[in-house]
Amino acid sequence: MQLPAQAVAATALIEVVRISALPAKQGAPFPGEVVTHWAGSEATDALTLIETLPGSEQYRCGFSPGWSIRAYEDTLDLALFEAAFCFSCHEVRMQGTAVPPTLATQFFDAAAPSAQTLLALFRAAAR
Repeated sequence: MQLPAQAVAATALIEVVRISALPAKQGAPFPGEVVTHWAGSEATDALTLIETLPGSEQYRCGFSPGWSIRAYEDTLDLALFEAAFCFSCHEVRMQGTAVPPTLATQFFDAAAPSAQTLLALFRAAAR
């Protein structure tokens, strides 16, 4: 999976969000509970893991994401980007000022070991 390189390099903090609904309008953050924050090596490791997610074909489930990450630079102003993951249809939707249109919708192999590791990290964060 491809993330916006400059935003990844600038990321100082990641919020992990357990999504509760779809946004009310396009471009709004995915609503849900922030279950943890990753900084330093945790953030770097998570972004590296996400970048290793292998591509996949598109599946149709209606896009019902369960998790998202929001990446922030050290000023903690607006999120550089948010990536919402649907492990049912293997789709990731990204939004934010650092996300070019070509990266906004991507597909990943949800059964791949790296995807299962990411899902386990999300679930562990919610405990």
